Amino acid sequence: MIKLRLKRFGKKQEASFRLVAMEASARREGSPIEVLGFYNPRNKETRLDTEAIRRRLDQGAQPTETVTHLLQRGGLLPKPKNPNKKTQVAKA
Repeated sequence: MIKLRLKRFGKKQEASFRLVAMEASARREGSPIEVLGFYNPRNKETRLDTEAIRRRLDQGAQPTETVTHLLQRGGLLPKPKNPNKKTQVAKA
């Protein structure tokens, strides 16, 4: 199965991540099938190849939880309705 996940690179204490498509059983630092974007958590910079990501998602690739949040922020996936938000019940 193909997974969309983050691959770490950069210096110590200054990590940046590449968004890659990889085989699910491959290790984090293994060779990716395709590089789909970039994420820098220090300044929240995100660059996504939207066409390639949509193509991979249509092929059945599964994003990890962190990648799902990045794709939602980028507008590629719909944001879920908040199921944990409690509705207030009027007391009689």
